[in-house]
Amino acid sequence: MPENDTLRDLVGRLGRATARTAIVGPQPVSYADLHARALRLAAGLGSLGLKQGDTIAAQLPNSVEFLLCYLAAGYIGATLQTVHMPYRGAEVETLLAHSGAAAAVCLAQGKDGSPAEMILSRNLPHLRHLIAVGQPPAGALAFASLLATPPDEVLPPVAATDRFLLLYTSGTTAAPKGVPVDYRRFLVNAALSAAELKIDHTSILLSAAPFTHLYGLFSVNLAFTTGAATAILPMFTPAALATALDQCRPTGLFVAPAHMSACLNEGLLTRERLSSLRFVLISGSVCPPALAHAVQERMPNGEVLQLWGMSELQAGTFTRPGDPLAARTGSAGRASPGTALRVADGMTALAAGAEGELQVRGASVFEGYLDNADATAAAFTADGWFRTGDLARLDAAGNLLITGRLKDVINRGGIKFNPTDVEAIVANHAAVAQCAIVPMPDPVLGERACCFVVLKPGAAVTLDQLREWLTAHEVAKLKWPERLEIIDELPLTPTRKVKKAELAAWLERKASSE
Repeated sequence: MPENDTLRDLVGRLGRATARTAIVGPQPVSYADLHARALRLAAGLGSLGLKQGDTIAAQLPNSVEFLLCYLAAGYIGATLQTVHMPYRGAEVETLLAHSGAAAAVCLAQGKDGSPAEMILSRNLPHLRHLIAVGQPPAGALAFASLLATPPDEVLPPVAATDRFLLLYTSGTTAAPKGVPVDYRRFLVNAALSAAELKIDHTSILLSAAPFTHLYGLFSVNLAFTTGAATAILPMFTPAALATALDQCRPTGLFVAPAHMSACLNEGLLTRERLSSLRFVLISGSVCPPALAHAVQERMPNGEVLQLWGMSELQAGTFTRPGDPLAARTGSAGRASPGTALRVADGMTALAAGAEGELQVRGASVFEGYLDNADATAAAFTADGWFRTGDLARLDAAGNLLITGRLKDVINRGGIKFNPTDVEAIVANHAAVAQCAIVPMPDPVLGERACCFVVLKPGAAVTLDQLREWLTAHEVAKLKWPERLEIIDELPLTPTRKVKKAELAAWLERKASSE
């Protein structure tokens, strides 16, 4: 049990004691080699003056480079801040400014331009170093040059109580919520969860979710706490996942419902392709039971499982291998070891089967948001339970069923975002008098965004024009509305707040009549 372990302890032991494979793929990497590379990168970061207590941001796809950044930052006592790949200038600048990141690692060149040049163009006085994977532009350092640094003989002391990870919730760019995490919370949660998921050193774990998202990073933590191997899928497409399943033959697969829906729609989930899997773990959004059943029917040697978690606590609940089929396909399972759940009205726990707010406490739950005392105070009840913002039920066996959300968040294929910042930008369009963005049901992604607009007199606007406006303001494509509804007026409360529930209900009625 890694109660007192850091990443350096875990991977160092694996690297010294065995020739075990850490990364499978066309060019396998052993734990010994992974640890040696991480030591060199740690020395390279240290040579730049980066040190214990600094924050190092990483905007990278699932890759060996990301894993090395994760390890090397921890090796020198720094904190790794994850930044999602779809984020563009507006989001990246806000998040890096909020964290005060001293360095950032990104691609020199992406498919839509240069992430390195994008970051260099932003106003980030705290950012002392930009490190680029690939040929760096002027003003950036080459990742490869740091990786060639001779390792330090002495590394700074790092404790399990030290912060090693900084995640950002699906909040707005106007009010980002950073979740600082120390080792003892997430590594212990991973080790205890791995035992119940029957993951061990013989396992090969493949995540379709990005490592910059906690769900993808959870698969990495499971591997590092058990000595399992990680199979890397740089970016999800149905064809890419099918190829990874064929080539890597993983024993555990981490996906969102949208990943499975897309693969099913293209006929890619064959029994042969899934035959190596002991489990498929589905998380990120509520999984329709029919989808879970369809995956299970195609698994000759494994079981479909589900998980519910949050950046604030990692794995909160999951179904276990051997649980009844009805639980595995119709719920997110029971509490993870060391975690307690209650469905409550305020601070009053409700009976099994009753719907209320899901609240959590336990060893992995965070202590508070970074530099955001108001959000921290609002996140906990007076008796110390974390308020998840989700509506839920617990059955008599303790299995969790998420039934809705208290939060104003859109969940698009497992990627959650608050549309407030997008609304603010749309509202500044010359044609727009008022706007509101609400979720609309989608059979593949779970939800998509619909933008309701009240026009200024004599004005007109199209969905494509709004998307061009958002592009000009560097808003990530995943946050764009995918439907536009022009209405005469928004439904408002007496305090002039938009009644989004009424707009969502209107969309559902319209969808049922179409």
